[in-house]
Order: sequence, then C-alpha cells, then structure tokens
Amino acid sequence: MPTFTYEALNHAGKPQKGAVDAATSEEAIQRIKSQGFFPTSVREQKAKAEPAAGAAAKKKKGGGASLSIGGVSKKQLTNFTRQLSTLQDAGLPLLRSLQILEGQLKPGKLKNVLVDVCEEVEGGSALSEAMAKHPKAFNRLYSKMVNAGEIGGVLDIILQRLAEFMEKAMSLRRKVIGAMLYPAIVVTVAILILLFIMVFIVPKFKDIFEEFGLPLPLITRYVVNTSSWIAGTMPGQAIPGWAIVIAVPVIIFFSIKLLRMATPGRAAIDRLYFYTPIFGTLARTATIARFTRTLGTLISAGVPILEAILITRDTSGNYVFEKALTKVHDSIREGESFADPLRESKVCDAIVVNMIDVGEETGDLDAMLMKVADNYDELVDVAVSGLVKLIEPLLIVFLGVIVGTIVVSMFLPLVAMIEHLQGGGGF
Repeated sequence: MPTFTYEALNHAGKPQKGAVDAATSEEAIQRIKSQGFFPTSVREQKAKAEPAAGAAAKKKKGGGASLSIGGVSKKQLTNFTRQLSTLQDAGLPLLRSLQILEGQLKPGKLKNVLVDVCEEVEGGSALSEAMAKHPKAFNRLYSKMVNAGEIGGVLDIILQRLAEFMEKAMSLRRKVIGAMLYPAIVVTVAILILLFIMVFIVPKFKDIFEEFGLPLPLITRYVVNTSSWIAGTMPGQAIPGWAIVIAVPVIIFFSIKLLRMATPGRAAIDRLYFYTPIFGTLARTATIARFTRTLGTLISAGVPILEAILITRDTSGNYVFEKALTKVHDSIREGESFADPLRESKVCDAIVVNMIDVGEETGDLDAMLMKVADNYDELVDVAVSGLVKLIEPLLIVFLGVIVGTIVVSMFLPLVAMIEHLQGGGGF
C-alpha cells in the first residue's frame, strides 16, 4: 500500500508533519482529518529507485538550473510573489505552483533558486524554511512573512500583501531615484560641455590673444589659467585637471562606501545625509514611509511585534532609524510603550508618533502604521516634485553664470583688440 507524507495544522494552528498508509490520496486525506489535523499538503512517497534511475532522476531534476550572474531583481521577485499568490488562491498545491512558476522563468538566478526550493518542499520542508536558505533572493522579511502565512493557513493572503508591499516599495524607490537622477544627469552633461569648452575652445582664443600681445583683463587671465590647468598644459603640471574633475566624484563615492563599512562611519554619513537641508527632508520622508509600511505589513501578517521591529530595523537602511528602533524594541520588551522611545529619538514627526500612540491604545497598530505609510508616500510625491522645481532654476542660474563668465572673459579682449586696430588704422 502506498505511503503518503503530509503537512497539516492542528487545532492550535501549529504545523504538523507525518506519513500515513492509504490506497489513494483521498483516503490519506480522510485519515489525516480523522486524527484531528487539517491537511495543507499531501503527496505520495516515492519508492527508492535503482541507482542508475536515481542518478537519471537527479540529473533531470537539476536540469532546470543554469549558470547565472548577478542577483534577483526586485521587479522579478515581485512578479513571482504576485503569481504565486494567484495560484495559491486558485487552490493549486504549493509544490505544483512552484514548479509552474519555475518552468516559465527564463534562465537566471531566481530560476536556479526555485529549483532548489522545489526540491526542499518536495522533500518535506516548509516553504519558509526552503526560502530562508536563499537570503540573497528571499530576505528575512520575505521568509518571515511566508512563515506567518503557513502557520495561520493564509499563505495566499500573506503573499498578496507581500506583493503589494513590494510594489509600493519599488514605486517609492523609483520616485526617490528619479528625483536624484534628473539633476545628476544635467550636472554631468553640463560638466562635460564645460570641459570641452575649456580644453578645446578657450586655448584657441588664448593663442589669438598672445599674437596681439595685449594685456588681458583679470577675469580673462583667470579663465585662461583654469583652461590651461584643465587641459594639463600649465608648467610643471603632472596630472591634467580634467582627470581630477572626473576622478573626484568616483573617489568620493567609493570613500563613502568604504566608510559605511564601519559603524562610526555609517552613523556619521547617515546623520549628515539625514539632516542635509534640501535632500534630507526627502530622505527622512521616504525612510518613514518605508519603515511604517514594513512594520505594518509584518504585524498584520501575524509576525510577533518584537521580531517585526528587529526585521524593520535591519531593513530600514539608515543608522538613525536603526538606533531609534532598537530603543523601541528594548522598551516593548520591558513592557513599556512603542511611542515614548520613538518620541524621544526625534526621528519622526509628532503626527507619526501620535498616530502610533493611538494605534497602540486602540489595538490597531498595524492599520495605523499603514495609514502613516500611505500619507508619507504622498508626501514623497510632493517632496520630489518640489525638489525638481527647486533644482531646475538653480541649475539654469548656475550654468548661466559659468557660461556667461566664459563668454564675457573671451569678448573683453576681443573688444580691446578691435579698439586697438581701429586706433592704429588697421580697418
């Protein structure tokens, strides 16, 4: 008689695993229910194959894996989560759903991970346990929410919430990057144009001025000397200025990366960035939106609040909030409130703290956190549009002053040359 392995939930909602002997899967399900369990997965235990057949089966099973470079993109993972939620809501067995999604993926990192996850689930492991073995694809937040869904028997609902959370997080990230990208592109193009003018155009004017031997105005001498430095033609100059101009942003970028590897450096950089007059407001607003949505999603999924706070702290991405959430965690562990240590840290606006305080009192903390997140998502939109409107005129004024200075510095000697030629009867 065939043997069926099963995963089930008892009356307390705790997961159970075991095996029963039955002629069919329907009979196996009835026997499991008769034991007082609610089966979530029932599959026939395959007999041991011959060594050669086993090797062939293993080869076939591993055939879906392929060489991949890079990680799993947020968009790809979000699509997978949404599709898995739909298949689970339709009533398909978990293993079958995973195999369908793995089969339709193109070769890559996620496909390779799903091959391993399918093997683990087929071997009797829980989905959350299988995913936790691949933290680069499924982070701690993801696997914990899946685990909460498995325990509560609402995996499809949890996956749907997780997909919505990831979609909103991606949208927020796109908004912030979009706000930073526009001025970065404009400044980069402007610097390249200015370098071209200083390296190739200004030296031609310099040669003309030297032929006439006229004394140059101060502003013209300054622009000509700057052009010589950028082109690397000044006496005794070892490195051309254009190389330094290009290298400085790269050096700053990697220096920040290096400093952030150490806790003191990361703390200093995050604090500096957090309290920058223009970009600091946008960064603080986006971080509040992300932390409240993450924590609200975890709590609504059934993750214990202390563990949810630790996960939120580790995914906040900012040292200032990590320190504040650590104090919140310690406060709740000692039986105190959520709002008080958050109020003392002064990382959130008063309205955020008050809404969290009300959520604690009414027992709707998760709903209140999601309302705060929705509100701050809208504030990010406002901050992004305001930042773009502020940066556009500043860039125009900056470029106008630079280009105007170069033009004026080149035309002043030309005017003097024309006057000189007119006075000498050259025309």
